[in-house]
Amino acid sequence: MNTLLSRVNALFAFTLSILAGLTLICAISTGFKDYGSLLDIKISTSRHNVRRLPNFQAGRKECDLGYLNFNLDGDFSKAMDWNTKQLFIYLTAYYKTSDNVENQVVLWDHILRRGENPRISLKNTNIKYYFWDDGQGLLGNPNITLKLSVNVVPNAGFLPLFTGHTAHTFAFPVEKS
Repeated sequence: MNTLLSRVNALFAFTLSILAGLTLICAISTGFKDYGSLLDIKISTSRHNVRRLPNFQAGRKECDLGYLNFNLDGDFSKAMDWNTKQLFIYLTAYYKTSDNVENQVVLWDHILRRGENPRISLKNTNIKYYFWDDGQGLLGNPNITLKLSVNVVPNAGFLPLFTGHTAHTFAFPVEKS
């Protein structure tokens, strides 16, 4: 126990134990925080239409492709605490068709890092990913719901995923463009 190597080993093990304990305290301090109730988000759409296009992978069956512009106004400053490294924010469309009880399509996403402006204000923004239905369930669908979800990436602890309480529902037109 008197050698230099054993003393360095004991000091290193003690330091790692202290750091592990501090990391656990860091994770517990924000582990039970309800991020969903902290957000102030407003979502709306400004333009939406549907096109019927052939899907060559499905035997030339026609499928619906939705287009929309959306407005998003959100303040994420209350979700950015001292344990938050970044927020992964994404907009999802939920809808029902005759073939499927529930469909979910991610339309847009954004990574908000610590130190950036926590307020997002988008006007007439195009969707980032295709709003592609595997059948003909978008044209004339009266119940398309947009919800914003946030995945918190902390410095230490679990990755909480929550969906905001705000939702926007709209209808696609009956006639294709």
